[in-house]
Amino acid sequence: MTDHATDTLETKVSIAPGDTTQANAAHDELMRAHAAFTEANDERLAEVETRGAADALLEEKLSRITQALDAQERRLAELARRAARLPLGTAAHTAPSADDERKAAFETYVRRGDASRLHRLEEKALSAGSDPDGGYLAHDELERSVERLLADVSPIRAVAGHRRISAGVYRKPFATTRAATGWVGETAARPQTATPTLAELSFPAMELYAMPAATQTLLDDAAVDISQWLAEEVITAFAEQETDAFVNGDGATRPQGFLSVPVVDDASWSWGSLGRVKTGIDGAFPASSPSDVLIDLVYALKSGYRQNAVWMMNRKTQAEIRKFKDADGNYIWQPAASPNARPTLMGFPVVEVENMPDIGTGAHAIAFGDFRRGYLVVDRTGVRVLRDPFTAKPYVLFYTTKRVGGGVQDFAAIKLLQFSA
Repeated sequence: MTDHATDTLETKVSIAPGDTTQANAAHDELMRAHAAFTEANDERLAEVETRGAADALLEEKLSRITQALDAQERRLAELARRAARLPLGTAAHTAPSADDERKAAFETYVRRGDASRLHRLEEKALSAGSDPDGGYLAHDELERSVERLLADVSPIRAVAGHRRISAGVYRKPFATTRAATGWVGETAARPQTATPTLAELSFPAMELYAMPAATQTLLDDAAVDISQWLAEEVITAFAEQETDAFVNGDGATRPQGFLSVPVVDDASWSWGSLGRVKTGIDGAFPASSPSDVLIDLVYALKSGYRQNAVWMMNRKTQAEIRKFKDADGNYIWQPAASPNARPTLMGFPVVEVENMPDIGTGAHAIAFGDFRRGYLVVDRTGVRVLRDPFTAKPYVLFYTTKRVGGGVQDFAAIKLLQFSA
């Protein structure tokens, strides 16, 4: 492989919202980066087979290509997110007149601090503390914008189940024992069946906040859609906090993450815990046929869940798996087939979640399952905003809160790979 090929990987793609040409260009560079990666890795594997070790310069070159490949994947994901955003100053849709009035009252409050119109509309949202500290409910359009942008930015939201609630807790019943069933003849007696036993899963909504700042000049600029600006300012903070909670949350002050529930060997699996498959090596894949443990993980999941299953891992783990081949010498990881698609591993989509643990002794670094059925995200209706022009003068702070919950709803739908003997 020539140095020119490596230089090509460093070409930067300027990002323009909604421009499919840029997305296609980024995808083309991703495919070239993957071709360069497979060529370099094949060369490394050949050296390992003939000489017992790869040349240090080749290892360094492969590392640079891997970093370029990661950068192209991130750029493509960013293009997809930006294409979904609305430009500032553009309304999301034509809202009904009542919503127009609420939006106008909310904008008056955000821009000038005048809450009189909100008082008249009785849109005030009371917190657990005193009334002045509660902030005000944002209008429906802003709330929808926040939820839509979160779905675009948050990797787990994009694949998990979702419910909107108006109460503080979402309760979901499930059967611990099924009703008795059986076959009977046409004229045979129908014995009474046993009643199923029900239990309940609880998903409380926890409070999540962000506090963006604005200058008075920005607030005075009538050309800026202030609601869309606020949605885009808080969305990154919300997404980062949510994603970490959905993976590692303790269920006390944050939603319960799927890695915080009990984990047992898959052969001993029972409801209320997640099943795991072990690599057989502490902190690593097996040296021989490392992809076999991934196959074991795939088939630990029942067929009904596999059809919509995805892999979940962080960037470092994905970089390690890119080097694996199957028995026929084909790479098991493949880049996205189109700008709007995900990379695949053994034919299943890969969801990159940086909050997943790195490969290490005892780490559950890879999850595989149907997260739509396995994990539930709960949003309580309402986004509150409290305007604070005093704390960080001359800037105006906007204390923005929403209530979010989450947890495992089907313990059979997710399996974990543990790096242990």
